[in-house]
Amino acid sequence: MPRLDAPAVPEPLLPAAEAERARRHTLYEDAQAIFTGTLFVSLALIMFRQAGLMTGGTAGAAFLLHYSTGLSFGPVFFVLNLPFYGFAWKRMGMEFTLKTFLAVGLLSLVTAWSPALFAIERLHPAYAAVLGGLLLGSGCLFLARHHASLGGATIVSLYLQRTRRWRAGHVQMAIDGSILALSFALIEPQKALYSILAAVTMNAFIAINHRPGRYAVI
Repeated sequence: MPRLDAPAVPEPLLPAAEAERARRHTLYEDAQAIFTGTLFVSLALIMFRQAGLMTGGTAGAAFLLHYSTGLSFGPVFFVLNLPFYGFAWKRMGMEFTLKTFLAVGLLSLVTAWSPALFAIERLHPAYAAVLGGLLLGSGCLFLARHHASLGGATIVSLYLQRTRRWRAGHVQMAIDGSILALSFALIEPQKALYSILAAVTMNAFIAINHRPGRYAVI
């Protein structure tokens, strides 16, 4: 009778090609992750817009234009991301670029249609900041783990994590901080501070849960 504390006999290792196929996501898995992640992010942005808050990255730049000019957020967000696709195609590959384009397009449509989908009657800025930050972090993590992003600053942060081993959350926080600093000129100081709380919540979540080398698919 074998000893209970005896070391287990290791199973034969899979060939490298089979192991790689086992790690890769299926088309269905990618589709549900992009759809779910985009919905999470769209809900966060809808909450921010309702509470008059800001966010960072390309979405933050789109909010700056939305608040200062009255232009619709969705189309502005889509247009602002266009210059980043060439860089993404060259540095991150065709798959990442196409998935990112799909996610950005879907987010632009959902945020544009949101007034016809539902309405929020009462929303405290602090609640919007914390819940929105967690939704943003979760949505971006879903996308990153399926080799996609929401464009702009996220492309840059994921590229630096992939090539320099810098944590994506830290890079994103630095970019977001620069954009949020501009928000003090457009929104109330209190709401700008709540926006900073949202950015810290989001980037702390990403920094903790998206460490270099933890997820083999990226």
